[in-house]
Amino acid sequence: MHNTATPYQPADVFGVATASGSAPRAFISPQRYVQGLGVLDRLGEFIGLVGSTNVALLASSRAQEIEGARAERALTSAGVASRFATFGGQCTLDEVDAHVDRFRDSAVDVIVALGGGKCVDTGKAVAHRLGLPVVVVPTLASNDAPCSALSVMYRTDGTSTGVEFYPNSPALVLVDTGIIASAPERFLVSGMGDAMATWYEARVAIENPSGFSSIRGRPTIAAAAIGEACATTLFEHGVGAAAAVAAGTVDPSLEDVVEANTLLSGLGFESGGLAAAHGVAQSCNAVAQVHANYLHGEMVAFGLITQLVMEGRESEAGRVAEFFCSVGLPVHLRHLSLSPTDTDALTVIADGTVDFPTTPNMPMRVDRSLVLSAFATAHRIGTAAVSDLGDDAYRKIHT
Repeated sequence: MHNTATPYQPADVFGVATASGSAPRAFISPQRYVQGLGVLDRLGEFIGLVGSTNVALLASSRAQEIEGARAERALTSAGVASRFATFGGQCTLDEVDAHVDRFRDSAVDVIVALGGGKCVDTGKAVAHRLGLPVVVVPTLASNDAPCSALSVMYRTDGTSTGVEFYPNSPALVLVDTGIIASAPERFLVSGMGDAMATWYEARVAIENPSGFSSIRGRPTIAAAAIGEACATTLFEHGVGAAAAVAAGTVDPSLEDVVEANTLLSGLGFESGGLAAAHGVAQSCNAVAQVHANYLHGEMVAFGLITQLVMEGRESEAGRVAEFFCSVGLPVHLRHLSLSPTDTDALTVIADGTVDFPTTPNMPMRVDRSLVLSAFATAHRIGTAAVSDLGDDAYRKIHT
């Protein structure tokens, strides 16, 4: 039997109608966000702000081996007791249940999730079921999971089963940019694909009077401003940040892009809204060769070009495609191991996009034919960008 959490949907709090009949504006965020070179060594100090004296550190075997000793030393030096739990690799109900059972009768008062996106999401799910705060220490800047009050749940084969929403955001997000700089460049670049979509999807939700954010409220001005700043930061500093990671160094460009990928994107998507770019990305997972070989942000990148085409913003799609070329993100179908003539695979993705919960934020009726037509145009735009700029950056991180 699964340790199911108390049923919660964001509409329970944020989506209730106001007197005018529309959802209220809503904005949520972590209580604290700390980022910088070496901040993992101050984990105990920052955990003290949460009021913890006994933490459970949920981490993958790799993270335990590489960062675990540093985290444990930081906690011990601050008088905080800790115990490790090993994350199994997928954010499944069974994985969550195992950790809930492990910690239910312990003295643990905070869950610390140390790892990538799926480890982070598992930590949030465990903490919610136990009624504990969660502290997130991401080891990658490949997606915007760390700051959100939700978890994407999976089956053991890696296919998604849906999303769980939580009434509380993380108590603390602690991002050590030295750890991010030591990870493969591809992860940071993938995070740029996910983050770049933040502004363009939030803009759709804002401009649509019936649009809604990921917490089922109307997007806020703050979320829109954060989303736009996220895109601006990536355009200005994305290439430099990728170069810093390739060299294993931390510089101002990397600091800016890590903040964009993690904080700005996290706040912007959750309180701003998603649209068709994520519909395309999530639906790509239904095609085996895409699911097995590409990261979430890489799928979002092509999804964003497709969304802009659907909006009739082809010049913007071209600008985005050129940026993606410069950092190594997919810009056409073949970059995702898809053929423009593979009608079966493209139809599966198109149908999934039509049915995706955030696609109705789009300003037009989205059907299969519109999505398939947009795929063709997006592929043409991406191919043109590669013709002009080359795809050396893509080939460098995908070999």
